[in-house]
Amino acid sequence: MRTRCLCQICTCGSDYRPYEIAPQPRHVPEEYKPKQGDIDLGTTYKRDFNPHKMQPVAIVRPLERRRVTKGKLDTVPTYKDDYRAWDVPKSELYKPERSYYPPTVKFGNSTTFQDDFVPQKIEPRQSFKPSSVVERSTVPFHADTSHRLDYVPHQLDSKSPRPKEVYRPAEQPFDDLTTHRRDFQGLAGESTRSCRPVDAGVTRLAPFAGSTEFRDSFQPWEIPPPRVREAHVHVPPSGTMQLHSTSHLDYVPYQARRVVPIRPVSHRRLDHLPFQGKSTTKEDFPAWESCRPGLIKKQPQIRNPSGKFDGLSTFRCHYVPHTPIPAESCKPSQAPFRSSGPLDAVTTYVAEFAPKPQEVCPASYACPPGHVFENTNSQGHKFFCKIETAPASKAS
Repeated sequence: MRTRCLCQICTCGSDYRPYEIAPQPRHVPEEYKPKQGDIDLGTTYKRDFNPHKMQPVAIVRPLERRRVTKGKLDTVPTYKDDYRAWDVPKSELYKPERSYYPPTVKFGNSTTFQDDFVPQKIEPRQSFKPSSVVERSTVPFHADTSHRLDYVPHQLDSKSPRPKEVYRPAEQPFDDLTTHRRDFQGLAGESTRSCRPVDAGVTRLAPFAGSTEFRDSFQPWEIPPPRVREAHVHVPPSGTMQLHSTSHLDYVPYQARRVVPIRPVSHRRLDHLPFQGKSTTKEDFPAWESCRPGLIKKQPQIRNPSGKFDGLSTFRCHYVPHTPIPAESCKPSQAPFRSSGPLDAVTTYVAEFAPKPQEVCPASYACPPGHVFENTNSQGHKFFCKIETAPASKAS
């Protein structure tokens, strides 16, 4: 069952109460006061390293040796003195003389190809392709079909128009009661109330201190508006503008004639005769009427057989069929081995096994025989004690 809380003070309002917060003191920086006197700018470098007078270093260059070219140098090097030219005669050529000379008479012997293959006249084959010309029939078109011949038209009776029914409203009122309205009529009851507490709001008697450290430290300063620069008014100069330049003043025009192009005199004859387009190539090599040569096939040397094909090969003629003899199987038979003597079913397990009586576990009984109930622990286990032994020994 839920109960509505009517108290207006919450735990936050009762535990956390407002305290008066004093503004933090502002740190005022001290005014800078420059020290009196001169600054000592001396350093250990200036004190320990004194300046010395230095002279520029003289450039050490070798003495210039000038080449004397007064007389002519007439000397013989060791190469010319040691290696002298010898008068060696030129060796003769051992190339054999050319004994073959090509014949000057035209070669007139025929080849085996020209002797064996005699050109024959090949007539083109007759084309069996049907002509693409459409042949039109002279007989009139017979347009009778089975539908036109078998169909018998029947005369249909005229349909009488169906009279339109006039709407007649029902005399009884419309019953719009449904099963849902009939079964679920609704029960009168109170609406559910909200368990949410009333939000009265936390009211403070003291006024809100809206000052912060940023607002206290940075006060607004009055910034003067930017200065507008006045634009200078353009005043056009008085008088007329002189558009003369140094080129216009210094240049003097001259009256000169146009340069005539230097061209050679044309010796072309203006003849009205027709152009002769003949040449030695056209006269020596006239165009011949040529046709595509046919295929030259060699006549077959082996004649085609005229009789009926027997279809017998050497294998079929010489092969003698034999009746096959099946090989004897060496596989043992699958029949089970049966013995006439009794089965010796004695095993080590049967010979050495000693039957023992099966004991029933006492935990299967609700109250085990020979035990007395003692207590039950927190987990629900029951403990029993034997009647014959001491009470110290327990069994679960």
